[in-house]
Amino acid sequence: MSRASIDRLSVSPGGALRGTVRIPGDKSLSHRAVMLGAIAKGSSRITNFLPGEDCLGTIRCFRALGVPIEGEGSEWVVHGQGLRGLEEPSGILDVGNSGTTMRLMLGLLAGTPGFSVVTGDASIVRRPMLRVVTPLRLMGASIDGRDQGALAPLAVRGRPLTAISYRSPVASAQIKSAVLLAGLLAEGTTSVTEPALSRDHTELMLQAMGARLRRDGLTVSVEGGHELTGADVEVPGDISSAAFWLVAASIAPGSDLLLENVGMNPTRTGILEVLARMGADITPLNAREIAGERVADLRVRAAELSGTRIEGEVIPRLVDEIPILALAAACARGTTHIRDAQELRVKESDRLKAIATELTKLGAMVQELPDGLLIEGATRWHGASCQSRGDHRIAMMLGLSALVTPQPVEIEGVRCTETSYPGFWDTFAGLRA
Repeated sequence: MSRASIDRLSVSPGGALRGTVRIPGDKSLSHRAVMLGAIAKGSSRITNFLPGEDCLGTIRCFRALGVPIEGEGSEWVVHGQGLRGLEEPSGILDVGNSGTTMRLMLGLLAGTPGFSVVTGDASIVRRPMLRVVTPLRLMGASIDGRDQGALAPLAVRGRPLTAISYRSPVASAQIKSAVLLAGLLAEGTTSVTEPALSRDHTELMLQAMGARLRRDGLTVSVEGGHELTGADVEVPGDISSAAFWLVAASIAPGSDLLLENVGMNPTRTGILEVLARMGADITPLNAREIAGERVADLRVRAAELSGTRIEGEVIPRLVDEIPILALAAACARGTTHIRDAQELRVKESDRLKAIATELTKLGAMVQELPDGLLIEGATRWHGASCQSRGDHRIAMMLGLSALVTPQPVEIEGVRCTETSYPGFWDTFAGLRA
């Protein structure tokens, strides 16, 4: 691997991966630890926080809302201001590239007195916000923006909210979490019902901080008006980051990796179920529980993979892992069908288009479908010049594809990996040494 410039990499071909990787903290949990700590009473100490650009953006926003937050790197202390203690910001709240920050924070701003304007980078202002704005308006929120409030920048005038029972049209942890956070500030009990269970980190952390929350099947409810209590949060490693090494070691002959401290929340482990079906050699070790979240170490060794079907209820449990699963599918024997994944079109990039276009440049046979991908395995790989499209998960997938190409893979736009995995390229180089 050689660096031609800060934002462009030439990744050398072939090789095996060997060694141990300490998986960085979970991005979803890091966001939520700051947000819930900010509205709790008392202080919350966060360890193994992910110091990626998205999560640091959440810290900047809540400091702008009057919350003292101290620390650096992976350790922070959030001095909570109570359920109604956020202050009106004096400037615009800039979430950068983080859709999680914008959508969850809207839930809190909707019920907090004062006026706020929220925006982000060129990618975030193209991503759909009406899916969150609509239920918040049903609760009485005053939110406006471009295209009738569908696109940022968004202006929020905080006002009293009323509880609702909301049936979400898609299984989305961001929609569910935004409504539940608004529900904390609303009068009455707010409920959200999903078509399938999305990741439940918000619910687990709310319970750990004392929220009155209950689950009945696909419906989760929270009582408004009850204060949270600050807590120490040790963030497990992000299984979405571990997924890159799970696939990389599986497809690179001779590889043998130990991944330490991987979060094993059942709403996130779809990647392990799919890779097991494909024939991957993955062994969980040292299973344990940290702050209510399941954690384990994972040993992964190279294996011959087979095609499979990825669709239905498993999609919400691995939606962020589909880019790297597409690489696994292109290396497998047989055909892989990915369906029900239209949500990927509104991520940091249109990921279905990005996967199909960029893997095809490298020799893969990928057909883009309206809601998924059709991938023929046994690819005849070759090197190529590719584009990350500013999407961190596309950039990392393309980098790891060099493990199976006979020529280098050139990638334009690799700086975006700092969003979720600081140090990814150095870790990759170290495992190939």
